[in-house]
Amino acid sequence: MVTATRHAPATFEEAAAALAAASAEGQTVRIVGSGTKRNWGRPGIEADLELRTSGLDRIVEHNAGDLTATLEAGVPLALAQRTFAAAGQMLALDPPLTPEPGPTIGGVVATADSGPLRHRYGTPRDLVVGATVALSDGTVARAGGKVIKNVAGYDIAKLFAGSFGTLGLLLSVNVRLHPLHETSATALGAATDPDRIAGASVALSAFPGEFEALDVAWRDGRGDLLARCAGPQAARRAQRTVKLMRDLGLQEVDVTDEDAQLWERQRAGQRSTDQAVVRVAAAPGRLAEVLRATDGCAGTLVGRVALGSSYISIEPAAIGELRGALSPLRGHAQVLDAPPAARADSDPWGDVSAPALEVMRRVKERFDPSATCNPGLFVGDI
Repeated sequence: MVTATRHAPATFEEAAAALAAASAEGQTVRIVGSGTKRNWGRPGIEADLELRTSGLDRIVEHNAGDLTATLEAGVPLALAQRTFAAAGQMLALDPPLTPEPGPTIGGVVATADSGPLRHRYGTPRDLVVGATVALSDGTVARAGGKVIKNVAGYDIAKLFAGSFGTLGLLLSVNVRLHPLHETSATALGAATDPDRIAGASVALSAFPGEFEALDVAWRDGRGDLLARCAGPQAARRAQRTVKLMRDLGLQEVDVTDEDAQLWERQRAGQRSTDQAVVRVAAAPGRLAEVLRATDGCAGTLVGRVALGSSYISIEPAAIGELRGALSPLRGHAQVLDAPPAARADSDPWGDVSAPALEVMRRVKERFDPSATCNPGLFVGDI
């Protein structure tokens, strides 16, 4: 097997030139951040060039007064968060930060990764207000702006969020920030009945509690609901939530202001080194059925109950069984972490409609007509 040449450009122009040269020579390029999601998507084909973002590692600008920042793609998310925290701010993205050195901002945006904070703040595409990208013809394109109200070209920035590097190289992003709350409290309640957990989830989703996060954790026929409140009135709001949880018939109801480990476990449940992790999108009202499907495959689950987004950890051999159980829900099951063989045998992206696939093909042809970037990674070999 021929090993790909590795290159870590230090400037936007150098990155664009490397892409253009590879395209002109008919070579393929694999775009890599810190490599924390190498096991996502199709195994792909061996690329001629591995283009790394580690040389693009500057926090270009932090406008604390405007709650915005500009970050190059190779900046580690953990480093960016420490920088913003010093000013009492945060980038409201909290995917798992392991394995070390943790994900880069470019990798998080390119894979649309997120964590429990998605409940209130959304996904990367909701927080990116502008981007600079390099295309395979050597073009450096800029979209959007540095301020939240500037929406010129905003759709291109959103398009690259979740594109997995198949359209080009994300060079930098302009993001909106939020205040970092110093205090938080989490209300917890448990149940062994999937219908009770699901019913309580619906009620809590409609409850005006201004939750930072609203999650479920399910294992071995038992589930926990976690509702995190943050800010000066966090404890009071959490106590109101506790009362509602009791009224909804949940058991072992409690509230804690030492909740960091609880939410770290929720994030950790989105990754696995020895099992397959399947990200499931289904209507929030179908949570009970998703929980039963998880039990049927001897799996564990964490998820965002108000959004219908769950992460189910199972043995790789059970991927087909889980998809079969979820099929009546008209949801979508995407395999994230899994051995290459499992991702090759069962398309990790799941079923994609013909019209959607055609749109993706046309977008790919528009931005990367030479099919230079991340070959074979995405659905249908677009």
